[in-house]
Amino acid sequence: MYLERANGNWVIFVSFAVAILLSMQQYGSFNWLAPRWIPLVLIYWVITLPHRVGIAFAWLLGLFVDLLEGSLLGQNALAMSVIAYVLLVLYQRMRMYDMWQQACVVFVLIGLYQLLCYWAFGLTGVVFNNTSFLFSALVSALLWPWVWLFLRRVTQVFEVS
Repeated sequence: MYLERANGNWVIFVSFAVAILLSMQQYGSFNWLAPRWIPLVLIYWVITLPHRVGIAFAWLLGLFVDLLEGSLLGQNALAMSVIAYVLLVLYQRMRMYDMWQQACVVFVLIGLYQLLCYWAFGLTGVVFNNTSFLFSALVSALLWPWVWLFLRRVTQVFEVS
């Protein structure tokens, strides 16, 4: 039992490490279309294992992302904690939704994530006058079915519970 649980923790952390590496990739002039890999993986794990990946985990992950990106400390932590809270309230419904309905919810959640990040930037005096953040939320929502299928397969292969 202990080895299975430790193995499951390892799989979760590796999936977040891969998401962090993917999010650090530069897309050049198309950076505004880059999917938000870390919140996508967070959404999957909160839906799948709400008893193991929750608000505290999301907050610590957000602080780590803040340190990596050099952004305002607590910006990503707040946004990821809000996403985790909303998902903990909705995770049973999310499990029942079709894939396209889940993708719509993912679009709203990633849009909320980015809106909270831009709001934190706004507190420091940086002003964003466009809604281009919705494009990366849309790309993330379009990638959701493949992210879900891939992580679901990983969860089954490594028997994460």
